[in-house]
Amino acid sequence: MIEQPTFATRPAFLGLTSSDPRAQYVIAGIPLDIGVTNRAGARSGPAAIRTASRMLAGNDHPHHWVNVDAMPIADIGDFAIALGDIPRSLALIEQQAAPLNHLLALGGEHGITLPLLRALARRLDAPLGLVHFDAHADTWGENYGQVYSHGSVFFHAINEGLLDPHRMIQIGIRSPLPRETYDWTIGRGVTILSAQDVHEIGIKATAARIHEVVGHERATYLSFDIDCLDPGCAPGTGTPEIGGLASWQAQALMRRLGGISFVGMDLVEVAPAYDVSEITALAAATMVWEYLALTQAP
Repeated sequence: MIEQPTFATRPAFLGLTSSDPRAQYVIAGIPLDIGVTNRAGARSGPAAIRTASRMLAGNDHPHHWVNVDAMPIADIGDFAIALGDIPRSLALIEQQAAPLNHLLALGGEHGITLPLLRALARRLDAPLGLVHFDAHADTWGENYGQVYSHGSVFFHAINEGLLDPHRMIQIGIRSPLPRETYDWTIGRGVTILSAQDVHEIGIKATAARIHEVVGHERATYLSFDIDCLDPGCAPGTGTPEIGGLASWQAQALMRRLGGISFVGMDLVEVAPAYDVSEITALAAATMVWEYLALTQAP
C-alpha cells in the first residue's frame, strides 16, 4: 500500500476523508476571535491546527494503542459566525453545535465554549462537570466593558447553570486577576490547581485530583486553552503567561484521564501569527488527538 506523504493529505484534521455531520465524533472549526482582550488572530487557529495534525496521521497512539484515524470521525469544516457581532455569533454556534454528536471544536477564542456548553447542557438536561486547562480562570464578570469576552466564559456558564462548579477543576491557572474574581470562583465551589501546584505535586497527584473532583459517572466537558502551556512550548497565543505547563506535562495528564465520562471538548486560543515553527499548532493538534484516543481507552 502506498501511503500519502504528510504534506499531501487533505486539509482536514488528520487528513480525514469524511465530512458527515452524523459521525460519532465530529471535528469543527470555530474561527471567532472578536472577544479577545490582547492579541487577535485566533480566527486562524482551526486551519493551523488542521495543518499541524498531519504529523499525527497514519499511526497508532503509543500509549492507548488506538488507531485514531480509523475511528468514526468526520471533519465538517468551520461553523458560520456573524461578522463583528458576539451575541449573534454565540447564538449561531449554539445552533450549529446542537444536532452534532460528540463535538471537538477547534478555536477560535475561548468565548466559543459558552454556546457549546449551552447546547450540551440543554441536550443532556443537566449541568456538566468541567476539566479546564488554562492560564486564566475566565470567570471575570466582564472584560473592558465587554460582557461576552473570552475571559467571562465560565462566569456565565456557572451563573446559567450549565456547569456544576463543584465538579469543575481548573489546571494551570497563573495569570494576574482581581482578588474578588478569585474569591467568587472559589466561593462557587470551583477547584483551582495553579501551574505552580502542578509543578510541585506532580502529574500523578494532579490527575488523581481531577478524577476526584469530576468523578466518573456524570457527563464532563474538557476545555483546553493552549495558553495553559508555557510560552516556551506555545508562543502562538493571544494572552501568554510565563510559568506554565510544559507540553509533556499536559500530554501526561491527558493520558491519565481515562474513565471520565467526557461528552465533548474544545481546543482554543491558537493564534498562528505569533507561532514559531508550528510548535503551538502541533501542541494543540496533539491534545485533540490525545483526547480522541482517550475516548477509546478502557
